[in-house]
Amino acid sequence: MQGEAQASDQTARDALSGPHEPARSLYLHVPFCFHKCHYCDFYSFVDTRDRQEAFVDALALELHALAPHAAAPLETIFVGGGTPSLLRPELWERLTRHIGETFDLSHIRAGRGEWTVECNPETVTPELMRVLRDGGVNRVSVGAQSFDHRHLKALERWHDPENVPRALALAADAGIERRSLDLIYAIPGQTLGDWKRDVETALAIDPPIEHISCYALTYEPNTAMTARLRRGEFQAAPDELEVEMYEWLVERLRVAGLERYEVSNFARRGAECAHNLAYWRQRSWLAAGPSASGHVRTAGERANAFAPPGNRWKNVPQLTAWMDGVKRSEGWSPVVEHETPDDRRAIIERVMTGLRLREGLDEASLLEAAATIGDASELRATIARARASGLLYDDIDGHLTLTDRGYLFADGVAADLMSTIPS
Repeated sequence: MQGEAQASDQTARDALSGPHEPARSLYLHVPFCFHKCHYCDFYSFVDTRDRQEAFVDALALELHALAPHAAAPLETIFVGGGTPSLLRPELWERLTRHIGETFDLSHIRAGRGEWTVECNPETVTPELMRVLRDGGVNRVSVGAQSFDHRHLKALERWHDPENVPRALALAADAGIERRSLDLIYAIPGQTLGDWKRDVETALAIDPPIEHISCYALTYEPNTAMTARLRRGEFQAAPDELEVEMYEWLVERLRVAGLERYEVSNFARRGAECAHNLAYWRQRSWLAAGPSASGHVRTAGERANAFAPPGNRWKNVPQLTAWMDGVKRSEGWSPVVEHETPDDRRAIIERVMTGLRLREGLDEASLLEAAATIGDASELRATIARARASGLLYDDIDGHLTLTDRGYLFADGVAADLMSTIPS
């Protein structure tokens, strides 16, 4: 596969060898797709060798190795890809049964936790939804991206838009009550009117969805979409149109009862994606499958309570290497990246993700954490400049929060703050 990193001689066991908090979240990566979309930079591929069963067998080994590092009970599970719904129902039945036997899912089964599976609308069937529900899945996320055939073609996204509401209805009929939808905007050739129709179509789905993720099209390196842009096959959407689309989106979804709780994510009250919040709040999570990334926070006393340092790792992003490594190492995946605990990196990551959230960042705690590693005066001055520029404000709890204008420059505001974290 193009762009694959070389695995080191380390495994995920090394990242979990020191004292760390038990992980309350689990991520699984299913790499199989029936077509590689041109904008996608996640590890996925069309498998012509039908290795689904071998993949599930290896995943069971890895989950068994990871289980002692999980909290009891788990609070969230997220299965992404790739196209997780491409797995055959009998393999899903085997996988959910193994997860239920390996981890404490009492919180999830009681409805106080969350188990999400990403689904492509073309691969959703009544049987699959029943198997997922019976296995404990209580939330699905369906990738619509657009309801316009022209824009789906531009993305090289192969599905019938009419199958999106059908897939969501099948999930609801099976008893999966929590349903989310993904949309993309600023697609080449897309107008503001086109975007409005996409959003209105999503809002008209019955039964109503509780969560929508809306992402501006990003031209990631080493994707077919970026290569086509460089060849001049199309022009990217103008910045001013992208801003207009986003500002209209925020207001329209607010009227519909879906509030922005992260730059690109909107939900009805109480329906926020708990698993993604664990990422953005820098909690601990375990990771299984090729290319899956995990993070566990260091346990014990620490000066930096704002952003406890932790170990980060990424499993090798290659199916054969991952399966061979898992079998060879008693369930432990070889890794291509392993970052050991570092106070400055932990603060930077907390700023990078936390500032994107509606809840923002506790200013006093941020400055206190920064002061434990150096002089925080430049950071304090950067915060003051962003506040004076109308990009940040302080809420009633003393949290630094992006203003509506600040959300348009979220990455830039975060970059400015991160650059002044003392070293």
